[in-house]
Amino acid sequence: MAKIDDTLARMKLNPKDVRFDDLCIVCNHFFGAYHQSGSSHRIYKTPWQGDPRINIQNHKGKAKAYQVKQVLLAIERLEVDNDFKK
Repeated sequence: MAKIDDTLARMKLNPKDVRFDDLCIVCNHFFGAYHQSGSSHRIYKTPWQGDPRINIQNHKGKAKAYQVKQVLLAIERLEVDNDFKK
């Protein structure tokens, strides 16, 4: 749990410098197991209507900054909509 909190704090401070493996740990915690169909992308399902996916990919060991920001927004929405507890 502390690792998730620490990683989230680092993600918020500097979304350009997030290790892909750390982003995967956070996504697994909040969204469950990923779905992958033979590509370099990891796709996580979200519980709301519309476009219920989080799509991330590895770029030389790092996560792409725009994808980190999307994950942060999805986590915020998840916490607000569902009163999700870490």
